[in-house]
Amino acid sequence: MRGWFIATLQDSAAVGAMWLIGLLILRVPLAPIWAVIGGLCQFIPNFGPLIAVIGPALSTLFASQSDAFMHLLYVLMLYAIIAVIDGLVLQPYLMKRSNKVPIWASILAPIILGIIIPFWGVLLGPPLLAVIYAFRKERLTNSGS
Repeated sequence: MRGWFIATLQDSAAVGAMWLIGLLILRVPLAPIWAVIGGLCQFIPNFGPLIAVIGPALSTLFASQSDAFMHLLYVLMLYAIIAVIDGLVLQPYLMKRSNKVPIWASILAPIILGIIIPFWGVLLGPPLLAVIYAFRKERLTNSGS
């Protein structure tokens, strides 16, 4: 579990940095606060990123800008870019590096578990995969010595 926690911390920091850079480029009010919240929400599997986009979206809508809806569209595009980079590149790489979980397994496990157990499978896929590989590593270490 320690490896999973470290990978999640690194993922949160990277996502928070992506949010900060993107929101500063888009000139969203309170961008550093929304970036910190976005990074912290990464600890909530699957729903955290959705929660993280609410603040910047509302902030751009209620800002006194003439093209608030266009800025909202840009914030939603930023969210989509961050979600794709995080889900398909960052999380599998960090899980492989910290827990020795193969990239294919970290992508397929939530999908397969989501089909088998729709809500809980997707929610518990990454931590469960980290636990399985930690036990597997421990068993291989104990049997080898």
